[in-house]
Amino acid sequence: MSIARDALDNHGLIVGVSPERFRAVAMPLLFDHLNAQCEGTIAVNRQARIVWINDKYAEKVGIRDPSSVLGKEIEEVLPASRLREVVESGQPSMIDLMAFGDEHFVVTRIPLRDEDGTLVGALGFVLFDRARHLKPLMSKYTSLQTQLVATQNELAKARRARYTIAGFIGNSPAASEIKRQARRAAQLDATVLLRGETGTGKELLAQGIHNLSPRARGPFVAVNVAAIPESLVEAELFGTAPGAFTGADRKARIGKFEVANGGTLFLDEIGDLPLPLQAKLLRVLQEQEVEPLGSNQVKALNVRVIAATHIDLEAKVAAGQFRDDLYYRLNVLALRVPPLRERASDIPAVVEHLLDDIANRSGQPPMELSPEALALLCAQPWRGNVRELGNLLERAQLSADGPQLQAAHLMPLLGDQARSADAPAYVAAAPAPAQAVPAADIEELPLQPLAQTIAQAERRALQSALLACKGNRRRAAMELGISRASLYSKLQQHGLSQR
Repeated sequence: MSIARDALDNHGLIVGVSPERFRAVAMPLLFDHLNAQCEGTIAVNRQARIVWINDKYAEKVGIRDPSSVLGKEIEEVLPASRLREVVESGQPSMIDLMAFGDEHFVVTRIPLRDEDGTLVGALGFVLFDRARHLKPLMSKYTSLQTQLVATQNELAKARRARYTIAGFIGNSPAASEIKRQARRAAQLDATVLLRGETGTGKELLAQGIHNLSPRARGPFVAVNVAAIPESLVEAELFGTAPGAFTGADRKARIGKFEVANGGTLFLDEIGDLPLPLQAKLLRVLQEQEVEPLGSNQVKALNVRVIAATHIDLEAKVAAGQFRDDLYYRLNVLALRVPPLRERASDIPAVVEHLLDDIANRSGQPPMELSPEALALLCAQPWRGNVRELGNLLERAQLSADGPQLQAAHLMPLLGDQARSADAPAYVAAAPAPAQAVPAADIEELPLQPLAQTIAQAERRALQSALLACKGNRRRAAMELGISRASLYSKLQQHGLSQR
């Protein structure tokens, strides 16, 4: 079978030539090309002694007679050369900067092997005699590094707590007390459990505790357990090993515990954590180590956990839906965040803060409330607390046709739950209608903040229950219709725990 003439090249290579023949022809061509294109070439043997140097290299480094350096150790001629390392390791050094006097050469170094693969020496090529030839590559590298640093800074900023304890608006006794407790909790590194109704500001206080703690420079990571599908909670919190389950990423995924390492992890709605994962969370809290899903290795952690819930954890424990050992581990520092109706005297300040925030976000001048409108807001039960109040004010601003909000603007938004400004804000929470106070006696009652009145009534109720039950706290809790844990918390809050 004849082969067409155009199937041959000038070196006699046939299409489909064997690898051996290709190497025999191509390698000399490759060397000749590099030798011609580079600014200099040098070769050393197994003892790192110079066996060959081309004229360009010799001229570049000021050697008049190339043969005069043959047999010398490479460092005698090129003090900064690393060809000896290549000979000893057998590994190439593809791109490097080599100093020679006041100049820097961009060089590459490759090991030399014979046909049997035995290491016999090394070759060095000067690719450029000026580093400016690498300027496009270095510019791209610098740009990528700048983008990486900017991304890391943005990520760190996103994980930084924004609020302080002072951001919890209000000076009522109830507000002052929870802020005092939060500042105290910030100085301790124990687990914190924030309890309170939805919208009371539990995450704000969690951020404030973090920012006032020794961990303030570390990350603050918030996770709403109730918002994560149950099948993904374990991966979200503890991470996954590569290929941990079908469809998982081939690379490992870092869980929120690892992301929060060195800082604080805020677990909101902790009462919704699936029962099978509660044991794993307990282990993380106790051992300060995490085992990613699908992994057999544990990773050490240094994380403080602040948990929050609006549900009755004691009831879930009694129903077998929440582990009692995890409950006790979380309930180390328990802070009860008061609902807005228990600190009604703070509502004007909260309203002012919310209106300023709405104005900043909308770019419009802040709205003002008429005295009647403010009195109406102060009289509402606010079962959704500050979140509900903020939502109503935002809707009111959209529907208002002037700079001032009147009570008439708010009544339609309040709907069926609207309460007149004459009614005290605590009526909805009372178990039964209070008997009317004779008009003649009203003037004689001392005026004091609503929260203080409620606190005093609660203290008297606790004292009466303990007295009636002869100090039996279990029975007192049953008579009051609350759990023993709630009773102990209230006794401590009112300074009655030692009695």
